[in-house]
Amino acid sequence: MKLPKLLHRWTVSPKRAISLQRELAVRVVRRGSLDRVRLVAGADMAFTSDLNRCVAGVVVWDIERGAPVEQQIAVRPLKFPYVPGLLSFREAPAVLAAIRKLRLEPDAFMFDGHGLAHPRRFGLACHVGVLIDRPSVGCAKSRLLGQHEEPVPHRGATSPLADGRERIGTVLRTRDRVKCVYVSVGHRTTLESAVRLVLRCGGGFRLPEPTRLADRLVARARHDLAGG
Repeated sequence: MKLPKLLHRWTVSPKRAISLQRELAVRVVRRGSLDRVRLVAGADMAFTSDLNRCVAGVVVWDIERGAPVEQQIAVRPLKFPYVPGLLSFREAPAVLAAIRKLRLEPDAFMFDGHGLAHPRRFGLACHVGVLIDRPSVGCAKSRLLGQHEEPVPHRGATSPLADGRERIGTVLRTRDRVKCVYVSVGHRTTLESAVRLVLRCGGGFRLPEPTRLADRLVARARHDLAGG
């Protein structure tokens, strides 16, 4: 898959990384419908046991067929320190490398991470979404910031995720009586459309199929790299 030219280098200081987040956050587009999306690329990542490399996996899920149609793995050395709020600078290079390997052209991307639900409104789903200029959604397993009420215990139940007076995402129950996920805009979509897409990608598990399968793919690759 051909991607646009990168907007910045990855070998930057944490101070410069914060500045880049603020500069690029204004490029996030918070409009667009995902209701006709068919191919969704789910992305997940993990670090090797020596903490020297990032392993990223991308699985393309065909909503109509209810099946994966492509998967790719990439491994990249870690060049950025661990700094809360700046994790995309550690993870995105490997994610982008995996996306570049795709033969298919996904209609949208779904990340196991946050988008606007980030202190500077520029989590991984926003960062990669802006760099590739494709519709993207953040669907995280845990909350980074914000307050919310607990949704009722039924599939499709939601509650606003807010940071002060600003709504930054939606807390979504994807199955009856399971923990919620945290959905936020990445790029080129509305929050409402992002929530609908996550539900459309449900396969009977807590996590939507694109990111759930990407998580499994990454776990296998990480195990293989460890010599398991």
